Amino acid sequence: MKQNPKGEVDRYKARLVAKGYSQTYGIDYDETFAPMVKMGTIRTLISYTVNFGWPLHQMDVKNAFLHGDLQEVYMEIPPGFVNSQTTGKVCRLKKSLYGLKQSPWAWFDRFRRVVCGMGYTECNGDHIVFYKHMGTFITIMVVCVDDIVITGDDVEEIKCLKENLGKAFEVKDLGRLRYFLGIKIARSPKGIVLSQRKYGLDLLTETGMLGCQPCSNPIDKNHQISVECGDSVNKETYQKLVGRLIYLCHTRPDISYVVSVVSRHIHDPRRGHIEVVHWILRYLKGTPGRGLWFRKNGHLDLEGYCDADWGSSKDDRRSTSRYCVFVGGNCLMEKQEARSCGSVYCGG
Repeated sequence: MKQNPKGEVDRYKARLVAKGYSQTYGIDYDETFAPMVKMGTIRTLISYTVNFGWPLHQMDVKNAFLHGDLQEVYMEIPPGFVNSQTTGKVCRLKKSLYGLKQSPWAWFDRFRRVVCGMGYTECNGDHIVFYKHMGTFITIMVVCVDDIVITGDDVEEIKCLKENLGKAFEVKDLGRLRYFLGIKIARSPKGIVLSQRKYGLDLLTETGMLGCQPCSNPIDKNHQISVECGDSVNKETYQKLVGRLIYLCHTRPDISYVVSVVSRHIHDPRRGHIEVVHWILRYLKGTPGRGLWFRKNGHLDLEGYCDADWGSSKDDRRSTSRYCVFVGGNCLMEKQEARSCGSVYCGG
C-alpha cells in the first residue's frame, strides 16, 4: 500500500518476494554489502546547497532491486503457477528480486556502472556520492537504495542526467526535495530546515504517549542513572524504543546526550532506564516541531568543538566526551563518544 503525503492510500502494490532465508553462502550468493547513506554526507550536501544557492532535486527509482543483474540463481516455481508443464522445473532468475540477500549489492553495482558510464566519478569518502565536473561547474548525485538526490550549479547537466537516468531505469521525477529517509526538508530564501516531526508523533502514537503530560527538559541535569536502577524490564521493547530515538537524533541534537545515556543499558534494561525513555518521550510531546536549521552564512569555513566532563558515570567514574563539526556555519556531525578512564577523547 502506497500512501501520499496526506496519509491517504495512493495505490496498492504487490511484488514477488524470494525466500532469501533459504539461500546458502557460496552457492547462491556471495557479496551482499551495499553502501548506505551517511547523515554527515546529507548534512554536508545541504550546507553546500544553502551557501551556494543550489537547487535540490529528488528522483525515485521504481522497483529498484529488479534492475540488478544476477549471475546464476534458481528459484522454485511461485505458488499459483504450478501445473503439469512446470512440474519438476525451476525458474532461473536474470534480475534480482526483493528478498534475495544479494539484491541490494546487485542493484547498486548496476547503478554504479551506468552512472560511471555517463562520466560521473564515485566519491572515495562516501561511495553513494557521484560527481561530475564540466569546466567550473559541478553536478552532485546521492543515491540511497531507490531515492536519488541531485544538486549542483550546472543546470544543463542536471537536465541531461535526469534524461539519461530515465532511459536506463524506470524513474519518477519528484521535483524539489521535500522528504528524504523520513526527514522533511523545508526550504526558504533564508535557509533549509530538517525536521522529523511526523516520525516523532508516530513514535508517541505507537507508544501510547501522544496524550501524555509534556515536560520542559529531556533529562534532569542531576540524574542518578546507573546499572542497578530497579527491576528488569522487557529487553526487546526497550531496545526498539532506544533504536527509534537514536534515529530521531539525526535532527534532534537536543536529545542526543540523554539517548546516549539510555543506550548504555540496552543489554540489561531496568525500571529506572525505561522511565528515562518515557521522560524523553514526554519532552518530545512538548517539542514536536524542533529540527536542524541550515542557514546561508556566505562561507565554507571548517570548525570543530569538543568538550568532556570528568567522572560523571555513577558505575565506573569514567568521563563522557563529545564533539561536533561545522562547515559553512552549519552542524554536520555531532557525536557522543565512548567514555574513557582518566582522559578525554575528542573525535576526529
